[in-house]
Amino acid sequence: MSNTLKCISAYSPEQRRALLAQLLQKNGSNPKLFPLSSGQRRIWCFEELAPDISLYNIPLAFRLKGKLNITSLEKSINEILRRHEALRTNFLTVNGQPVQLVAPVLTLKLPTINLCNLPELKRELEVSRLAVEEAQKPFNLTRDPLVRATLLWLSEKEHVLLLTMHHTISDGWSIGVLLRELSILYKAFSSKMDSPLPELPIQYGNYVRWQMKGLPSDILYTQLTYWKKQLVDPLPVVALPTDKPRPPVRSFMGALQSVVIPASLTAALKTLSRRQGVTLFMTLLAAFQVLLYRYTGQEDILIATPIAGRKNVETEELIGVFINVVILRTNLSGNQSFQELLSQVRKVALEAYAHQDLSFEQLVEIMQPMRDLSYIPLFQVMFVLQNAPIPDLNLPSITISALEVHSGTSKFDLTLELVETEDGFSGGFEYNTDLFDPLTMVRMSSHFQALLEGIIFHSEQQISALPL
Repeated sequence: MSNTLKCISAYSPEQRRALLAQLLQKNGSNPKLFPLSSGQRRIWCFEELAPDISLYNIPLAFRLKGKLNITSLEKSINEILRRHEALRTNFLTVNGQPVQLVAPVLTLKLPTINLCNLPELKRELEVSRLAVEEAQKPFNLTRDPLVRATLLWLSEKEHVLLLTMHHTISDGWSIGVLLRELSILYKAFSSKMDSPLPELPIQYGNYVRWQMKGLPSDILYTQLTYWKKQLVDPLPVVALPTDKPRPPVRSFMGALQSVVIPASLTAALKTLSRRQGVTLFMTLLAAFQVLLYRYTGQEDILIATPIAGRKNVETEELIGVFINVVILRTNLSGNQSFQELLSQVRKVALEAYAHQDLSFEQLVEIMQPMRDLSYIPLFQVMFVLQNAPIPDLNLPSITISALEVHSGTSKFDLTLELVETEDGFSGGFEYNTDLFDPLTMVRMSSHFQALLEGIIFHSEQQISALPL
């Protein structure tokens, strides 16, 4: 079968479907053909409905200053493709069902765009334009490699590396795996050494098979019982005051408003968290909930947050989509103090984490929430505290700085994403531009920082009186 797989890319999509139907009948257990994981199926379904939207692109961009060994960089990228089957995956439909097909070999050429002859200002504008263009370029899940790399050549000793992956084969944790391996491999290859990385003991297909076995009946019952109680109707819709009427069919056009929490305020928030016996995540989540409460007047607030979904240690070194989503529902009634709210948030978060084994896709299928094309099912707002082990890209004799690139999309009405740096927290509010104006998001960012500062000095104060 491997010989057939090697040449399958030469066929048209229709021919591939017919060929794969035969292959599945004859070789249903072949390890290079898999059903989709639950996370992949959710993303695949959306892509089928809106294939021309780059909503699930994961763009990365790095400025590289120094003498770059382009051959070693390209070789390092291709070694990572060899190591991780997920990066060699495409998605086809066979007999009405999606399957993922792992190519035995995928070799990428690293295209270089020469910008050396442009004046500095035009060159930087072109870098920004190309980075956004790359981030917004859709993938064809059937025939395109689902990872892309482009090198912008600014001078002999300055380049910009653009990397883009599709979310069906990667997630936030995977970015850390890729950057760590790229750093190690480039160092080895540029020194004429072999790869020092050990072979991976498992691949993404092993995880898919584990997931297909399902949860033991007693654990499934416990998880279902919890979520049915937690998500009892009526489910609240976080009805933020919008600048524009909500369209009857939601759009995913978006933008990002930056948020910066300086190191001094971050240190104070950590001290407050320790004093109250909660994590920093819980403190920031509670503050975000207060912000939503003050904007909407709603006392029943429902926010989603992603979790890594890598409970087995074997999955920690894999690239793939393992991420799951849990829903945190908090009651802000009674004009409680922020300290009282923190105690409740701690309880809600710990219980949700204890019942994270049920995938979000299973939860939607079981709960069957009312469908409204203008809203995402179950939640509209997400909070992300990025604590996945994402190392810096580290190439010998190269000074590297990450560039912020946004795909111009927004999966939800509003997402607050924060990541801790040496200078505190940075991140931003990603928002739907069909609903909100930029000035509204500037104001919301300012309100959130003022709220955090007020919490430091007045955590015993009622949440309705905290300063914005």
